[in-house]
Amino acid sequence: MGKTKRYIGAAVFVAVIAAFIVCCFVQTPITAAVGSMWSLLPPVVAIGLALITKEVYSSLFIGILTGGVIYAFATSTGFEGMFTAVVSDGLIANISDSYNVGILIFLVVLGIIVVLMNKAGGSRAYGEWASKHIKSRRGAALATFFLGVLIFVDDYFNCLTVGSVMRPVTDKHNISRSKLAYLIDSTAAPICIIAPISSWAAAVSGTVEGVNGITLFINTIPYNLYAFLTILMVIVIAVTGFDYGPMRKHEDNAANGDIFTTRNKVYDDDDRPVRSKGKVIDLVLPVVVLIVLCVVGMIYTGGFFSGTDFITAFADCDASYGLSLGSIGALLVIIIYFMCRGVLKFSECMDSIAAGFKQMVPAILILTFAWTLKSITNSLGAGVFVSGVVKSATALSIFLPLIMFVVAIGLAFATGTSWGTFSILIPIITSVFSVELAETAVTGEIPSMVVICISACLAGAVCGDHCSPISDTTIMASTGAQCDHVNHVSTQLPYALTVAGVCAVGYIIAGFVQNVFVVMGCSLVLMFAVLFVIRMIGRRKNNA
Repeated sequence: MGKTKRYIGAAVFVAVIAAFIVCCFVQTPITAAVGSMWSLLPPVVAIGLALITKEVYSSLFIGILTGGVIYAFATSTGFEGMFTAVVSDGLIANISDSYNVGILIFLVVLGIIVVLMNKAGGSRAYGEWASKHIKSRRGAALATFFLGVLIFVDDYFNCLTVGSVMRPVTDKHNISRSKLAYLIDSTAAPICIIAPISSWAAAVSGTVEGVNGITLFINTIPYNLYAFLTILMVIVIAVTGFDYGPMRKHEDNAANGDIFTTRNKVYDDDDRPVRSKGKVIDLVLPVVVLIVLCVVGMIYTGGFFSGTDFITAFADCDASYGLSLGSIGALLVIIIYFMCRGVLKFSECMDSIAAGFKQMVPAILILTFAWTLKSITNSLGAGVFVSGVVKSATALSIFLPLIMFVVAIGLAFATGTSWGTFSILIPIITSVFSVELAETAVTGEIPSMVVICISACLAGAVCGDHCSPISDTTIMASTGAQCDHVNHVSTQLPYALTVAGVCAVGYIIAGFVQNVFVVMGCSLVLMFAVLFVIRMIGRRKNNA
């Protein structure tokens, strides 16, 4: 049965790609592919292959090669152009990009810190403490959610920290790694996108001109339906234990002792013996130090220690550089702490450096390929193509929030970046409403339709980011949970699409009434109704 499904999926994939290529040829020849529908073919190939073959590395690389071939035809540069696009402007440029390097440094340092906490016995002690205080799967799931809410400053930081801390607890209560990855992923970005003090708020505010970016961001929070409804869905699923789609199989297997379902050796655990005298403080203190120093590092890069106020410093921070500074500083403090406590020797601390790097190799490979695919997609003009599509639809002003939401989902899904998505779409929205925004300087009030459309864009960007196998945040959630990446994507997809469907209706209502209480109220009622119907259908199938 499994092979039959695989063959059917492969046939459907080939048919979809063939139809996509035909549409591309109808729209424009491949020699003029830049800025056309051709720009979306590489991510479509990569994502489709990943979901069908369950192989992430090869799928991403084939998507990259596809982009290189299209680029070579479009620029008439032949093999040399393809190699330049894939290797020089792709892999090498992205690995040497300062922002990307900062993220990789943070990733590796966090891996080292996790290994140190494990060797010191902090993770074991915390697991023993949690087993006494968290006595059910529901409690473990809710504890994961609440920890994710507390770490709202950055989604990368959230994913990796929550995963490292909660993995022993969820394993103890037989929660699948796929469910853990879902809990992490569906808390991280939705919390960050509605938190005024976060790297996401800084990124959004930086894309708006002529209006106070932070003020506009705060105004968009109530209309960010995807963030609120996703958080609501996480709570409902954690409390009720209700699952559907592929996640149900993973949870059933976990209840029987198999928390991985497939490919449980993607991430290697450090099986070396840990110190029996490790205490809960040996996990809690390093995490607190890491959080504090990462926040300090971020506001430092924003000029806080040069006289800039806290909010402005956070808005202007360099998240990559700040997280690197904070994590390295935390690593030094943690090593000194463990040595002073006598739980680790200097040689053991140094051995942890290589072990921590090794743990993060899968994430580094996927991130590198994902970044390269994004750069090739950008070089083919995906942003230009999507901008043209959006501008052609601005005449349908009432449905503009829905249009922005759907387009943002598609662009974020194809490119794997929510930040890149709203950096492309928000300037389009502000140009469409340029006259209304010009009056803002006089009245001081931002037009409600502008706020709703930008909210829809942000919501769609997070939704597409959640659904995409090539998304940074999705990759980080898989890494934090040490879950097979394709398993995480395939199990999360039905949940994300359920929320997206409800949000689509909500943004249709928003276009007509432009009242946050009506929009949010209708969306909440519809969300509960949809979940109730899905649960009833699931029960009928079980009883059949």
